[in-house]
Amino acid sequence: MKIELWQIGKSADKWLLQGIAEYEQRLKRYNPFEIVTLPEVKGGHRLSSEQLMEKEAELVLSRLQPGDFFVLLDENGQGYTSRKFARQLEQWLQYSAKRIIFVVAGAWGAAPVLKLRANALVSLSPMTFSHQMVRLFFVEQLYRAFTIMRGQPYHND
Repeated sequence: MKIELWQIGKSADKWLLQGIAEYEQRLKRYNPFEIVTLPEVKGGHRLSSEQLMEKEAELVLSRLQPGDFFVLLDENGQGYTSRKFARQLEQWLQYSAKRIIFVVAGAWGAAPVLKLRANALVSLSPMTFSHQMVRLFFVEQLYRAFTIMRGQPYHND
């Protein structure tokens, strides 16, 4: 099953791009993986945060396919240890979905309609991170989950 990480807008900082690219390449050794950058909402700077979140949600929902398993990264989602996330991912990979789509919403977060459509909500931490940083943290955790699932040495053992 293919795994995709959808992000709204490009990452800006070179060091973030380098880190994300490193983990993206590592992940591809374990499973088909792709990062998909959705375009920023045109004129988004003129919209209220609620309007912008709604427009971003429309963009995400328009690209989801009926057979997708959709996981929204959200600060109010289920928190996991790395080992528990690996077990959860292993379960999701057993589903009959064609793709697992992880979504990092824009700077203001996700609209309620997006949360309602999600098959799962995942929190990386109770702390707040920028949506740019979440991209790097998530690909590292996804990579870590695959190494745990494959029984590779884990530094916490």
